[in-house]
Amino acid sequence: MGEFIWPVRVYYEDTDSGGVVYHANYLKFMERARSEWLRSLGFEQDALKNESGIIFAVRAISVDFRRPARFNQLLEVSARIGACGKASLSFEQHIRHNNELLCSGRVNIACLDAATLKAHPIPKHLLAQLSS
Repeated sequence: MGEFIWPVRVYYEDTDSGGVVYHANYLKFMERARSEWLRSLGFEQDALKNESGIIFAVRAISVDFRRPARFNQLLEVSARIGACGKASLSFEQHIRHNNELLCSGRVNIACLDAATLKAHPIPKHLLAQLSS
């Protein structure tokens, strides 16, 4: 599957006292891109929970901060599946401004049973979309 790109505008509330994006907000930007990627495939997370009984949760994350993002910049946040397991997804994500790489991350996502919070296989209908 190819790279999904989601635009994110940096708001004043995203910045710290130095005028640059606060480090934790890069994780929020990445989360938005993954959520919008899933939505673009026709899957809403609340429907997956209600109809399939699953949720997705971050299991591990590593982030490399290279350059700061600043107030009012329009960023491109990408998400691409690096690996797909029986009950997990591994994403490679990048945040760019004007094609300059600001931040990169690798995010491991676990598919969980919504009631027990234990590992659950990714539903076949979702896996079919991911492999197309």
